[in-house]
Amino acid sequence: MPNQEIKSLPAVLVLEDGMVFHGRSFGMVGTTSGELCFNTGMTGYQEVFTDPSYFGQVLIMNNVHTGNYGVKAEDVESSTVKIKGLIGRNLEEKFSRLMANDSLQNYLIEQKVVAIEDIDTRALVTHIREKGAMNCIISSETADVESLKAALKKVPSMEGLELASLVSTTEVYHMGDPNATIRIAVLDFGVKRNIIQCMADRGTYVRVHPAKTSMEELMKFEPHGFFISNGPGDPSSMDYAVATVKKILETKKPVFGICLGHQLLALANGIPTFKMHHGHRGLNHPVKNLMTGLCEITTQNHGFAVDPDAVRNSPSIEITHVNLNDNSIEGIKVKDRPAFSVQYHPEATPGPHDSRYLFDDFIALINNN
Repeated sequence: MPNQEIKSLPAVLVLEDGMVFHGRSFGMVGTTSGELCFNTGMTGYQEVFTDPSYFGQVLIMNNVHTGNYGVKAEDVESSTVKIKGLIGRNLEEKFSRLMANDSLQNYLIEQKVVAIEDIDTRALVTHIREKGAMNCIISSETADVESLKAALKKVPSMEGLELASLVSTTEVYHMGDPNATIRIAVLDFGVKRNIIQCMADRGTYVRVHPAKTSMEELMKFEPHGFFISNGPGDPSSMDYAVATVKKILETKKPVFGICLGHQLLALANGIPTFKMHHGHRGLNHPVKNLMTGLCEITTQNHGFAVDPDAVRNSPSIEITHVNLNDNSIEGIKVKDRPAFSVQYHPEATPGPHDSRYLFDDFIALINNN
């Protein structure tokens, strides 16, 4: 179907609480569903769409225009688009960047992503901020709201879902210099490419392992440090990962976790996690480093967090970073192990690079051990 015909098709968005929005089709014609979430970033949409941590979610882009600089083959965090669907005010087919390879419209069709535009995203985001995260369904195939509501009832809640193993690599792969003096073993629960790149750029040799790799297999690499990656889903459903992280801590080798990896490090130390009201997703979240007293502007993407009361009462965990918007826990370290983690994304693709010092801290921790 020609793009102009697709964009002229009506589309409908139905929320779990019964609210209905009408708009126009964009991307692939079809029906899709998942948990509704929103991102407040103004740029970096292609990196966001390919972030494995968004697997299973329908994304609202809060910026008024999305797609106006097209897409470029290199601007990805994984090999495919991971969002289940896209919602925007103005999703642009025309683009201005000379380096772009194609339009957002063609890209979403190629990646088989259903999208809807001409939605009052400010009203929609306000509704989610008030009511909390919920499932939704988008369709450009049917306008029958009642049938869509019936289909939506079958969509599982994100709470309790184990999704990391669905986006993890199925085979071991490497990045960096094979002759490097530092080897880092990565447990891939949905790792972003630029996280691995940030470690490789610091002169390390990185080996990325599937999510359910055994401790014995990890140790065959003879790593000097371990990285626990970001990823989608509910961390409390990942008993297999928590067990592995506990074994990693027993080695007393340096450990660094990001986002889901941060939550798994907490769970491995007896700190429970919980589902947030609507999560943090954007490029401008202020975080304070309690170790230095300095603040940083961070990139975030998470719908779960560690229990703040349990962290503060834990004899084995120290809080290192807090969110200045809501005082949620953004970083921890283990008192008797060389292990630390942050809830946000220091690789910041997209976003400001204020927090990339954390990769330097990880390398320094490895060198000191």
